[in-house]
Amino acid sequence: MQSAKPHVSRPYFFVGIGGSGMMPLAMILAARGARVAGSDRALDQARLPAKFAALRALGIDLFAQDGSGVTSPEQIVVASAAIEATVADIVAAEAVGAQRLSRAQLLAELFNASTLPIGVAGTSGKSTVTGMIGWILHACHRDPTVMNGAVMKNFVAPQAPFASALVGAGDAFVSEVDESDGSIALYRPKIAVLNNVSLDHKSLDELRMLFGDFARGAETVILNIGDAETAALAASLATPPITFAVEGAADLVAKNLVPEPFAISFDLVADGVRHPVRLAVPGRHNVSNALAAIGAARAAGVPLAEAIEAIEGFVGLKRRFELVGEAGGVSVIDDFGHNPDKIAATLDTLHAFPGRLLVLFQPHGYGPLKVMRHELAAMFRETLAAEDLLVLPDPVYQGGTVTRAVTSADLVADIGGRARHIPDRAEAAAALVADARAGDRIVVMGARDDTLSQLAADMLTQIAARAAAG
Repeated sequence: MQSAKPHVSRPYFFVGIGGSGMMPLAMILAARGARVAGSDRALDQARLPAKFAALRALGIDLFAQDGSGVTSPEQIVVASAAIEATVADIVAAEAVGAQRLSRAQLLAELFNASTLPIGVAGTSGKSTVTGMIGWILHACHRDPTVMNGAVMKNFVAPQAPFASALVGAGDAFVSEVDESDGSIALYRPKIAVLNNVSLDHKSLDELRMLFGDFARGAETVILNIGDAETAALAASLATPPITFAVEGAADLVAKNLVPEPFAISFDLVADGVRHPVRLAVPGRHNVSNALAAIGAARAAGVPLAEAIEAIEGFVGLKRRFELVGEAGGVSVIDDFGHNPDKIAATLDTLHAFPGRLLVLFQPHGYGPLKVMRHELAAMFRETLAAEDLLVLPDPVYQGGTVTRAVTSADLVADIGGRARHIPDRAEAAAALVADARAGDRIVVMGARDDTLSQLAADMLTQIAARAAAG
């Protein structure tokens, strides 16, 4: 696959343009003046119409995923790793001789060409830290460009309902970088942030190598030494990193955490001085995320006091512990949790307050489920309270030839009594709605499926209708 420096005079065609990693990249190119078009399986299936309407409103042309949009060797055809070579648009690209780039190659070229590339890595928290850094730099008038895998609620507006990208004229290009496909190796950050290293898509040995190379290639590294794996990596760096930790010893330390249901306060200790901070997002994990973002912002030249003031105005990301609403005394929360660390962080945050948890977890694919099966089962056994209920529908499946060697039923068998396998997702949701009572919190969890948000909203509607009917 060839690679070339992005050039806005060439037209781009995105295969799978609605994907969480593809849509913001297309938005950035369109905002910079490039001609952008694309196709998507979800568009052909008439799913997520609001998302595609938003792309059209940006002047992006959309085509059926049948090869009809790829007609010229001048086009640069961009596809994610999830797109098979047999997809009609890829076949058409080969036929006309169009240049092809992976999503990661194109993003890395835009990122590396910027004056101040800030890369955010780690197996958990990347999107939130990216959003936090982007918001701090924006609020402090640094006019950054931000590439995120999630919608940043601070930047949502009527003309930008899917604000997973921000395009600015400043030096900074802030992006999360992905280790799951190894593409983290393509990025050359000046400021590198590493949140944590834990099992997700790859083995720990592979992750240690990928994250270590990423950190060693940067001018300034911000590391979470509250995480054992990341602390071990810190010890291997030739240049001392900027370190952070929650209730530990580091350059930036959070102490005296005071949790609230949907917020948290703490004291930030830096250079021997204590600064009170209150976040508008909850949980100990978000305190760690905030330390990472503040560390990166300081490395980019933002004074500490300004960074603290800005981050207090960060209101979070879509599908990151997002309160959908409350009805009949039941709260419904939409969350992106899909690996053991992310799910445990959400459940621990909720368990700090009274109320039973009714959890719908949709594994984000048969492949990841096979990799994480035993760690997921152990986490759920340890984290679920006796009165909680966990329901698993079948994993996300959007076509292709993936093996189904491990299923949701296998995971439920590993977890035991507090878990149920209900293969159909709508039936799984209905079972939780029927069981819900005042004081419960329903949590919808999973990744790679934007329709989970609509499912959570539908569950809230059903609960509200039941409450209204008495």
